[in-house]
Amino acid sequence: MKLHLVAALGLVLAAACQTPDYGRPLPEGWPALIPLAKGEQRPDFKASFADRDEILPALERSIEWYGRPSSKEHFPIEGVTHARALESLKHLRKLLASCTDERDFDASVALDFDIYKSAGWNGKGGGVLFTGYCTPILSGSMTADAEYRWPLYGMPDDLVKAKDGEILGQKQADGSLAPYPTRAAIEASGMLKEKKLELVYLKDPLDAFVAHVNGSAVIELPDGSERRFGYSGKNGREYKSLGKMLVADGHIKASEVSLAKIREWGAANPELLLEYINKDDSFVFFLEIDGDPKGSLNVDVTGGRTLATDKSLFPRGGIVFVDVDVPDRDGPVSWFKRLFSSEDEAYGSAVYDRFMFDQDTGGAIRTAGRADIYMGIGPEAEWTAGRTKSPGQMYYLFVRDEALQSRR
Repeated sequence: MKLHLVAALGLVLAAACQTPDYGRPLPEGWPALIPLAKGEQRPDFKASFADRDEILPALERSIEWYGRPSSKEHFPIEGVTHARALESLKHLRKLLASCTDERDFDASVALDFDIYKSAGWNGKGGGVLFTGYCTPILSGSMTADAEYRWPLYGMPDDLVKAKDGEILGQKQADGSLAPYPTRAAIEASGMLKEKKLELVYLKDPLDAFVAHVNGSAVIELPDGSERRFGYSGKNGREYKSLGKMLVADGHIKASEVSLAKIREWGAANPELLLEYINKDDSFVFFLEIDGDPKGSLNVDVTGGRTLATDKSLFPRGGIVFVDVDVPDRDGPVSWFKRLFSSEDEAYGSAVYDRFMFDQDTGGAIRTAGRADIYMGIGPEAEWTAGRTKSPGQMYYLFVRDEALQSRR
């Protein structure tokens, strides 16, 4: 056991001298949350007081989830009990309603909550890489024709899920389970077409893939109406980033990768695009929805307030303060970037420090060094989500027992 610990420590120390590997898993037994040390700089919460009307609806959705008996199955985690996580949400709601101004709010949060930072990519609080996702608005049709021929599929009957949504596999004729086929196998076999699971048809395979990556889509129909589709399940296979694959093979520069750039490349290389899409083994199934999409907690996700993390590490529904910069069309642009970037890529950044809630799970979010921000619905959300790849930190807040006792 000691030898394993020494080896893990050596791995982490060596990593500290390297470029951050945000996909690095935590060594076994290491905590995902690290309490801020005495004197360590904490986040500044003042600006969030003005955003309380935005924060409260998302906060209430986390409280709603904690009210479900099944939520208790996921606690304790990181030493946090279900009761403490729920009381933390209620106490933040109380402070948002009762504090007199931003300074009062900032001081009250700092006094009443214990603050933890993510162990991050190196297990020592080294930072988190944030990406973005959204609900894109795409053109589609409820019937297939020459223009609309790329379907989104509903959940097949042979896909078996556990109560918590974990994918168990494909049910075989003898009742046993096998791994569900990969994207390439699904597409090559036409197995879903035989089951008449087509929900809606899109214009091109990249649009369908974008819906898969984001887990939801608003589809604008030819008559001007719209239909909404949300996540129903997936085949349980590992997600592979299309952007990373294209960069690795030299099709797109790492400094230029974005959804817009992938669309541009795909339009010029449609057959090659299909090959790369099928290298991603993951395949998502949908259902038609009313209202906003739901995350993995089965509560509505909120643009700019819902975060997706690794749920094996972090407390579901918890309060998270995100400290990161994200792309901004109107942000200041350095002369160097303006000189050497295309007009579409010459954008700045904006501070994105805010309270969010851990309400979703991402296909590629499998470590303490990764998190995915839900940016919302529509073109602006898609623009930001497609370009977000920013280092930062996330902090979890849990109310102190003495704060609950003194304020009762």
